[in-house]
Amino acid sequence: MKKIIKCLLLPIFMLLCRSISLHAQNIESYTLKQLQDSALKNNHVLAIKQWEIKEKQAKTQEDEIKRYPTPTLNGNYQHIFNLGEITIPKGTLGETNNELFPNSDRTFNVGQKNNYSTGISVYQPITQQAKIGTLLKVDKTDEALTEREKFKTSLQIKQAIVKLYYGTLILQKQLDEAEAKLALAKSKYTDVENALLAGKTITADKAGLQANIADAEQNILKINIQIQDYTGDLTNLTGINTGSLKLAGIEPTVQQINGLEEYKNVASGSNADLQIATLNKSKALLGIKAARQSNIPDIGLIGGYSYVFGSAVLPSNNPYIGVNLKWNLQDIFSNRKIVKQRQFQLKQSEENFLNTQQQVNNDIEKAYRRINQSQALITVTRKVVFYQTEELKVQEGKQAAGLNVKTDLLSTKSMLARSEADMYAAQLSYLIAVSDLKILTGE
Repeated sequence: MKKIIKCLLLPIFMLLCRSISLHAQNIESYTLKQLQDSALKNNHVLAIKQWEIKEKQAKTQEDEIKRYPTPTLNGNYQHIFNLGEITIPKGTLGETNNELFPNSDRTFNVGQKNNYSTGISVYQPITQQAKIGTLLKVDKTDEALTEREKFKTSLQIKQAIVKLYYGTLILQKQLDEAEAKLALAKSKYTDVENALLAGKTITADKAGLQANIADAEQNILKINIQIQDYTGDLTNLTGINTGSLKLAGIEPTVQQINGLEEYKNVASGSNADLQIATLNKSKALLGIKAARQSNIPDIGLIGGYSYVFGSAVLPSNNPYIGVNLKWNLQDIFSNRKIVKQRQFQLKQSEENFLNTQQQVNNDIEKAYRRINQSQALITVTRKVVFYQTEELKVQEGKQAAGLNVKTDLLSTKSMLARSEADMYAAQLSYLIAVSDLKILTGE
């Protein structure tokens, strides 16, 4: 009966294992480009910047309306409790047939108790058109600033993805090295136990070997924790909802690198920080111009129509047209102080531009230097990997001939894993430096 049950359960168990294996194989591997695209699509900070751009565009449209005539509707109602009176003395209007007209003093009420008025007036600014034009230029500069800030944020997000992606791959390679060290430590401990059992040795530092095993296990745990942290950050940045974020492996390649001065020249026109600094300088200049234009008196055309009911003095229909002048003379003195403030802002923006330019050039030099350093490291680590690979072949040959023990082979594999991890780290550090350089030049 037991045999029959085993025969029935075995196929089911194998099918279940196969299903789990296929599911693990079907987990999608994400490339660097896919992660960056997902991050740019789902990032909330970029969405905020996009809405901010729309806000600036709406502000520009609002200020554009100020160029055109401003119509104003008005209406008024008044109830007069005490009406004015006018008295025409006796005989004021003359004499007819020896009879005075009026023949006695006459008193009349002026107007009516209920007065109504309504109308429309239109004002077209004339002298303020130059200031409005400057204001629109400021609005356009604010739009461009927000767009550049969004572009800078997108570059920062892409660079964060690059560092997390390559950093995770480096950690995975270091995990292979740590696992090789653990296997070596366990093998050494097993050899000592076998030697003690066989009576080939009477003293052995078992505690030290056990400490090596524990240290290797601790190192593996640390690396796994780092991988989990990096993967969590990637999930947060990209918005990818998955229980296990699997990264696609890459084959590091050397890219074509131009001269240092060429990158500096490109960055002077396309670096996001320099563009923002330049726009802030332009905005400060426009602020000075607007402050000086505020000294111009506000002169414009005004016209309209009003209807009045209940007044004994004003006619019912009143169309009118004219010129309006408004000039706050105090602005002549206060605007001088405003101009000084804007000039100080200009000085700040100029210093900020020079500082940003210096920082960008320094960062370019640093990234360029890291590229050269990584290339040198790649060359050296490749030699180490080559010689360690040759040594592994020798140890495998000895193992086949029975001339060495398993520990010798595992020791060589551990050193090879470490060399490969160092080479991989150098290669990915090179790619990170190249990415830094591209971002600094606005790519």
